[in-house]
Amino acid sequence: MKKVVITGMGIVSPVGTGLEYAWKNILAGKSGIRKIDEFDASDLACQIAGVPVRGTEPGEYNPDAVVELRDQRKMDKCILYGVVAADEAVRDAGLDTYDGDKERIGVSIGSGIGGLNTIYENCVELSDNGPRHISPFFIPKCIINMTAGHVSIKYGFKGPNVSLVTACATGAHSIGEGVRLIQHGDADIMVCGGCEGAVGKIGVAGFAAMKALSTRNDEPTKASRPWDKGRDGFIMAEGAGVLVLEEYEHAKARGAKIYGEIAGYGLSGDAHHITAPAPDGEGGKRAMIAALNDAGLKPSDVDYINAHGTSTGLGDLGELAAVKDLFAGTNACMSSTKSMTGHLLGAAGAVEAIFCTLAIRDGIVPATINLDDPVDEVGDFDLVPHKAKKRDVKVALSNSFGFGGTNASLLIKKVD
Repeated sequence: MKKVVITGMGIVSPVGTGLEYAWKNILAGKSGIRKIDEFDASDLACQIAGVPVRGTEPGEYNPDAVVELRDQRKMDKCILYGVVAADEAVRDAGLDTYDGDKERIGVSIGSGIGGLNTIYENCVELSDNGPRHISPFFIPKCIINMTAGHVSIKYGFKGPNVSLVTACATGAHSIGEGVRLIQHGDADIMVCGGCEGAVGKIGVAGFAAMKALSTRNDEPTKASRPWDKGRDGFIMAEGAGVLVLEEYEHAKARGAKIYGEIAGYGLSGDAHHITAPAPDGEGGKRAMIAALNDAGLKPSDVDYINAHGTSTGLGDLGELAAVKDLFAGTNACMSSTKSMTGHLLGAAGAVEAIFCTLAIRDGIVPATINLDDPVDEVGDFDLVPHKAKKRDVKVALSNSFGFGGTNASLLIKKVD
């Protein structure tokens, strides 16, 4: 089977835009959760979210540097996040100056929800002013596959062009399927990841109606607290994560920088409930086992697990039970970077795969912040509370689970 490696990465997130800026803040335990000021959230149960800080300073989200204003008007913010993250990843991989066969470069970027705010705004426009006021860009501005479309058009990538939608597992599935396209010979390089821009009145109201969100509105930076007894729901966040995946020999031949290998990919279904995970995390456990089997590795080979860890009552406990069972007797530790970023929904899996890759590169694992009073089920399992810690990470596992019972696990391995 062909070896698939990571040769470029890009990120837009609540803790920073740009790989090194976001990673620096993650290692510092800095929360990106704040009061919502993009719209009036005063009548919502949840009034906080994780939204990239827009500006022109290093580490701030500046789409004007990547996409012309006239083209931005054709993109929902979800798509724009994805294009900005992809631009960093493409440049990081050296594909912006690549003169090889672009029919062998594909794109696999998905979203869990897509252009929700664009849909909402046009529904209001239709209701208030009639159909003549609907923009001709309405549909292409919001449909989920247009992020991959824009990236393909921008760089002339003519290989496979696909977009997956698997709720909060979208980013991880997009990476895993990109790996398989390379392994099956459909491409030499795949630009893969997830994007999300659903923090808006309709999105927050919808998740709040499910009682899924935290209402710790007076303490935004403390609201996302996976495995803590005081957790009361997740925090919506938005942004994008994009990775350039490449067949190993192809990457070596062009002298590409190699961050690590996507060594294993596992996926499964809970067949349990439309929103709630199986209480014992059985579906997620099967995805983790499938990823280990795909990589030819054992649980004892895994050094670090980046959890789905959203800060919900059932989800946290199910994943913890599955991980403790599967990794019993090993030295693996686990943390949730969602304690700092919030939950980026369809972008989460890609963003967290990036954090796993950087943990391998730098020999340090990020913390779970706000873990002040762990649930009793934690026991002595190391959830890396409060502070990042040095650790030689050769193999990292990233978990992503979504509504409908969809699960994905990625195993990322140091390349010797």
